[in-house]
Amino acid sequence: MSTDLDAGEAEPRLLADIGATYARFCIERVRGRFERIAVLPCDDYAEFVPMVRAYLDTVPDLRPKHGALAIAYPIDGDGVRMTNRAWEFSIQDVQQQLGLSTLLVVNNFTALAMALPGVGEGGRVQVGGGTAASDGVIGLLGPGTGLGVSALIPANDRYISLASEGGHTSFSPIDERELRVLRHVWKSMSHVSAERLVSGPGIELIYEALRDGDPAHPSGLATAEVVRRAQRGESALCAETIDCFCAMLGTVAADLALTLGATGGIFVGGGIVPRLGDLFLKSPFRQRFEEKGRFSAYLARIPTYVLTADNLAFHGVSTLLVDHVPSRDGGNPLLERIRHAREGLSPAERRVANVVLENPRAMLNDAVGVIAKRAEVSQPTVIRFCRSLGFEGLADFKLKLGSGLTGTVPFQRTQVRRQDAMSDLCAKVLDNTISSIVQFRESLNVDTIERTIGLLREASRVELFAVGNSAMVALDAQHKLFRFRIPVVARSDPSVFSIAAEVLGPKDVAVFISSSGQTPELVRAADAAKDRGAAIVAITSTQSPLAKKADVCIAVDHDEDSSTFVAMISRILHLLVVDMVSVGLAVRRMPEATAPATGNGDGQANPAPGVWISHIG
Repeated sequence: MSTDLDAGEAEPRLLADIGATYARFCIERVRGRFERIAVLPCDDYAEFVPMVRAYLDTVPDLRPKHGALAIAYPIDGDGVRMTNRAWEFSIQDVQQQLGLSTLLVVNNFTALAMALPGVGEGGRVQVGGGTAASDGVIGLLGPGTGLGVSALIPANDRYISLASEGGHTSFSPIDERELRVLRHVWKSMSHVSAERLVSGPGIELIYEALRDGDPAHPSGLATAEVVRRAQRGESALCAETIDCFCAMLGTVAADLALTLGATGGIFVGGGIVPRLGDLFLKSPFRQRFEEKGRFSAYLARIPTYVLTADNLAFHGVSTLLVDHVPSRDGGNPLLERIRHAREGLSPAERRVANVVLENPRAMLNDAVGVIAKRAEVSQPTVIRFCRSLGFEGLADFKLKLGSGLTGTVPFQRTQVRRQDAMSDLCAKVLDNTISSIVQFRESLNVDTIERTIGLLREASRVELFAVGNSAMVALDAQHKLFRFRIPVVARSDPSVFSIAAEVLGPKDVAVFISSSGQTPELVRAADAAKDRGAAIVAITSTQSPLAKKADVCIAVDHDEDSSTFVAMISRILHLLVVDMVSVGLAVRRMPEATAPATGNGDGQANPAPGVWISHIG
C-alpha cells in the first residue's frame, strides 16, 4: 500500500525503542532514513511521557503527527506496565498527551522480528553450520536487561510476527555447573526463569554462584565489568561466567528452535551477545545448541546468527507503522478502502461491508457462518465480498484487516505459485521488485559507488566480466561507459576470462558482475587481474568468494529462488548499480559552470561536450 513516506520526504514520524535501561528515539521522514537519533537513560525519568517529551524538545522543528514505539512489555490492550521498570501508562493517554494522531505500541521483540526479513548477510554473523529453509519459521531471542523472544511464522506469502514471553519459561540446568548456579539462585527465588540467568542481571548471578563466596574473587561485579575482564583475559572466573552464560543461551535457543520448528534459523540479538564478539563465537553456544540427543542432527541443520545490523528495532516499527497510518485521521487503511468501495458493491456485499465497518475486531474472530448471519447473507456472499476487494478469501482478508488493528502485522512476501491467477502473478512480481529496490536503497553503501566512480574516471581500460543472466548487465555497462570515451569491453565467454585478465595492467579496472559471486571462472579471472595490478570492482553478494577478491565490492544481497527462475531481481538491482555509477560519472565530469546549451536542431538542448546523462524512465 502506498503511503506518504513512499513519495519522498514527508511529515516526520516518531520512532522509539524503549528498553528497561535505555530508550532510543529517532525521527523518520523518508522510509528507512532515521534522523536525530538519541539515546536517553531511563533512570533519568520517573515516568514515561516526560522522557518522550524530553526527546521531542530536542527536535522542535520536527513535530511528528504519527508515532510507533517498541517497548519491553507484552501488548494486549491499552494498558502498559513494563516488566523490568516501574512505568505504567495508557497508550491512549500517551497519544493524547503527545498530540499524536496515530500511536502504535508493540512489543520490542515483535518489532525486531519484523525487521529480520530485511537483514542481509552484512547485518548478521552465522555461528556454526546449517542452512535456512526459505519457507521456514524464524526464531528470535535476545538477552539484555531481560530475555526477549519472538518469531516470524510463514502464512501463505507473508510472515506473521509472534508476540511471546518465552523468556519467562522455567530455567532447566544441563550439567553440574548449571545445577550449582540454580541451587545458588534458589536460595533467594522460588521460581527461576530462563530470563533470570540468560540476561544482563543473570550474568551477575552466575558470577556470584560460581564465585561461591571465595574471597580471592571480588564480589558484586557488574555485568559490564565481568564481560570486560573476560574479554581481556584478566579473570578465569569471569571467563567461566561468560562461558556458562553462552552455554545456557545455547540451550534456550535450541528449545526455541524445537518448539517452533524454526528451520528458517534462530537469530540472537539484544544488547549483550553482539558486544561479546569473538568471546561468543568461541563459546560453547553452538555446541550446546546441537546437543539434543535424538534431535541433534535436526538442530545441526538449523543455522544460528548473531544480529549486528544497526537500528533494527527502528526498521521494525517503521514497517509496522506504514500499515497503521490512516489516509485520514482516525481511519484504518483497509477500513478506508472498504468505505470507498462500498457503493460499488452489490447490495448483499454492501451488508457485509457494513458489518465489518460497525465492528471490525469481531470480524477477526467470527467464523464465516457467524458473519453471514449477522449480515443476513449467504456464506458464499461473504467470500465474494472479500474477493471483490482483491483478497483470495476470508482468511486473507482477516490477515490484512488484522494488520491495522493489532501489533502482529504480516510482512509481505511475493512468492509466485503455479496456481496463481495472472493478475496475482503480475502483482507479486511487481511487489517483490519494488520491495527489493526499497530494501536495497536502505542497505546500499554509497561509499562503494563513490570509490567505483573514482576508479573508472582514472582507468586506462575497463574489462567487464559476467556470465549467463548477468551478461546483459555487462553489455548495458559497456554501452554506457563507452559514451564516456572509456575503452571498455564486456566479456561473457568464460573460456577467455583468464586470458583477458592477464593482459590488464595497474591502470586498468576489472569489473565482475555476478549474483552468486561463486562462478569459478570469474574468481580465477579476478585473481589473474589482481596479480597484474588491476583494480577489482565486484557487483555481487557480500560474503561471496568474488566479493573477497575485490578492492571495491558493491554489495547486492537478495534472496532469490534461482533454482526455479532466472535471477530476475538481482539483475534489476545490478542494472540500477550501473545506472547509479553512470549518472555519478556524468555528474563528476560536469564542469561547475557549463556554457549555455545550444540547440540540436530538433528543439532540444545539447548537453555540455563530453557529458552524458542517463535518464531512467
